[in-house]
Amino acid sequence: MSHWIEVAAEGDLFEGAAIAVAPQGLDIAVYKTEGGEVFATDNTCSHGQARLCDGYMEDYEIECPYHQGRFDIRTGEATLPPCVAPVKSYPVKLEDGKVWLEI
Repeated sequence: MSHWIEVAAEGDLFEGAAIAVAPQGLDIAVYKTEGGEVFATDNTCSHGQARLCDGYMEDYEIECPYHQGRFDIRTGEATLPPCVAPVKSYPVKLEDGKVWLEI
């Protein structure tokens, strides 16, 4: 059964960047687009042990800092090799200045 967990303050997020959060021991990247939308995926690249929050973000894609493969931050789908397996994505909501993830 899933439930919502507060993971950060909305002010912790910066447009065009990601931060790492660790609710319940999970390693999750939370992204804020240039347009202010917020998304979340697993923080570990499915191709190697790279942290996605350290990658380059453009529009709705995050680039793995090790091998330059990419993922769609909205769905977790791999969009550029060598990444082919998706990463898990999580529903996000902003409420009362806080970031919540459905785990």
